[in-house]
Formats: sequence, structure tokens, C-alpha cells
Amino acid sequence: MQTPLRRGLPRVAGGEPWPPAGAVVDLDVPETPAPETPAPETPAPAQPEPADGLSAVAVRRGLPRTTGGEAYPPVSETYIALPAAALREPEPAPEPASEPAPAAEATQQPAPVKPVAPKPATASADTPSRNWARWLSPAIAFGFALALAVLLARYIAGTDAGGQFIQRFDGRQPLPAGTPVGIPAWLNWAHFFNMLLMVLIIKTGLSVRSERKPEAYWAPKNNPRAKISLTLWLHLALDIAWVALGAVFYVLLFSTGQWARIVPTSWDTFPNALSAGLQYLTLNWPEENGWVHYNALQELTYFAVVFIAAPLAIVSGARMSPWWPKSWSFVSMKAARSIHFPTMIFFVVFIITHVGLVLLTGMRRNLNAMFAARGDVDPATYATDWTGTLVFLGALAVIAAAWFAARPLVVAPVARLTGTVSQR
Repeated sequence: MQTPLRRGLPRVAGGEPWPPAGAVVDLDVPETPAPETPAPETPAPAQPEPADGLSAVAVRRGLPRTTGGEAYPPVSETYIALPAAALREPEPAPEPASEPAPAAEATQQPAPVKPVAPKPATASADTPSRNWARWLSPAIAFGFALALAVLLARYIAGTDAGGQFIQRFDGRQPLPAGTPVGIPAWLNWAHFFNMLLMVLIIKTGLSVRSERKPEAYWAPKNNPRAKISLTLWLHLALDIAWVALGAVFYVLLFSTGQWARIVPTSWDTFPNALSAGLQYLTLNWPEENGWVHYNALQELTYFAVVFIAAPLAIVSGARMSPWWPKSWSFVSMKAARSIHFPTMIFFVVFIITHVGLVLLTGMRRNLNAMFAARGDVDPATYATDWTGTLVFLGALAVIAAAWFAARPLVVAPVARLTGTVSQR
């Protein structure tokens, strides 16, 4: 029986599929005599006899047609007539030349990309115009909300119930007996250094968040692989200085009795704080003399800054630093990040509000107490003194100089005292 062969790929480039059309295999195999033993050896399949003008061609054998049988077909080669082209020996492949590829191959290469005409320049997200637009809507919304709050506060203060509430709780700070009067010089210096460090910490913190490719890196001398950006190094160095300042501030605060000015000691503090806030919103400032006492709202605010926000900033910042021990897992990195940035926003809002009220509620009197340790029980005796104002302007000049000096060119020589500074 003759069976057509399955055709495959051509043997020569551009030729016909192999074997040629019409090639068949002769499957007429002589019968094998019955075995004389239970398990005889299977004889090898008989190969067809060669004929004149035919050439031997290998046959690919596959799976058996019956269980336990031989591979199919039972022959490994057959004899067929080959075309003249197939009988010629294949020409050796040409050696690769260093000349450019022929045109036929060049046409298979991808077509060159056409240059795209540059788009007209538009204001990107980083341009000043877009930045102003980003903050314009929130600023308008805040101004609108503040105006509504002022109108509402004026309405409440004008009612009988509101007037009686303000008369009963005038907003003054309840102080325990023996509270010291006046602001000492050490508190003035602590206030200045705290202001300087806070401004630089906020600046470097925002720079670390937006930094994509640092200009320089810092690594400790004993571990050159532990690299961090130079901006982060400055941020951590400022944090250490701020924590040291806070430790000294705490010691002096409790050893001199000044803690009583910022720690609530009476439940009357809370209704007085509400009354002070209502008076601030009516734009009729509550009566106060920072040299003698704060109002109740100031007391609660300073308590939150010193004893709540500052410790949260320290702990969350320490958790995010590379110096946090890996075995201390009681504070997660996710929790630290969700606390640290909102705490910075709180400090920014506090600084803006604090400076604004200092300038609006008696600038010279407030600055004398805060920067020159000058004051009296009677505000009229020092209301015309400009000493504190001049010291404040000098402090602003120092802060501005430090702001512009917080760059790699200036910071790198200082950082080299504690480690290695490199550009990559």
C-alpha cells in the first residue's frame, strides 16, 4: 500500500516544500511468521528495495498506531525520484562582509522615525503661573470662610447671650499663685534659635520631599555605602540641634516656674479660650499683656506646640531617619509618615498666625517682650520702645542669610567634618 508523505519546509531557499508533491511511501511489508515462543523478538521492519532512478529519503517516524506496537510508519527510509535541483550540492554560505547590508536587507529594517515638530511652549506644572493658580483657589476659599467667621462672631458677640458670656469669661489666663512675672532673657534667646531652626527644618524637609536627583550625597566614614542626600543630612543635623535646644528649654522652663504660663491649671481655661477666640474673630482683640500673662487661647496653643506637636515631630522624624534601630517595630513607617508631614503643616499654620497676631496686637510691645526682655505691668511705659523691633529685624536678617546658605556649596564643607561628601 502506498501512502502520501507529509510535506514540510523546503530544502533550498525559495524552493518547493519537501518532499515534492506526489511522493509516496510503499507500506507493503512482508508478513512476519507467527512467533514460536510466548515472547518473541519483534523483527525490524523491512525496508523497500531500491529502484533505478530513485534516491533514499529518511522518513520521520511517529507514535504507534496500536498499543505496544512499533513507531509508525514501520520504515525509516524510502526511495523516491528527486528533482534535479535537489540533487545539486548546496552552495556554501558566503562569509559575512564588513560592507553595508544589501538593499534587500535594508528594506527590512524599521523605517526611520520622522522628527516631531516641537509643541508650542506652555506653562508647565512647575512654572510660577501654575503655582500661583494652584494656590489661588484655596486662598480665595480661605478668605471667604474667614469673612463669614468674622460676621458670625460679630453677630454672636452682639447678642445678649454672647455679650454675657464674654463678660463672664473675659479670655484672661487663670494663673496659679507664685507664677513669675516677666519673660527672662534665656527665653528670648530660646525663642530666636527655635524660630531659626524651625524655618530651616521646614525648608529642608520640603526639599527632601520634592528632591528627585540630589546634587550631593553624604555617607558616614565608617560605612561609605550608607549614603543619603546632603539635603537629608542637613535636615537631620538641624533636627538634632532642635532637639538639643528643646531639652535645654524644658529644663529651664520647669526649673524657673515659667511652665505655669503655658500649662493649664484650671478648667476655667477652656471657656476663657473660647471667649478669646470669639474676640479675635470680632477683630476686637482680647485685653492681654504678654509680659504678665497670656490669654487662655494662647496658653492652650503654646501647650499644644511645646508638649504635643514637638514630641510628635521628634518621634515620627526619628522613625523615618536611617538611624532608627530596625528591631524597634513599635512605630511603623507608615504611621510616622502620616504624622510627620501634618505636624509640619501645623507648625507652618501656627508660625503664620503667631507672627500675624504679634504684629497686629501691639507690635512694639510684643516684640520688646519676645526679643528684648523689656516690659512692665503698665504697657504704656514701654509701648514706644523700639529695641525689640530692631532685634527682631536683625533676627530676620540672620534667618534670611541662613536660608540662602542652606545649599550644597556651603553645607558640603561642614558635612565633610562628619563624613564623606560626593556627587554620586
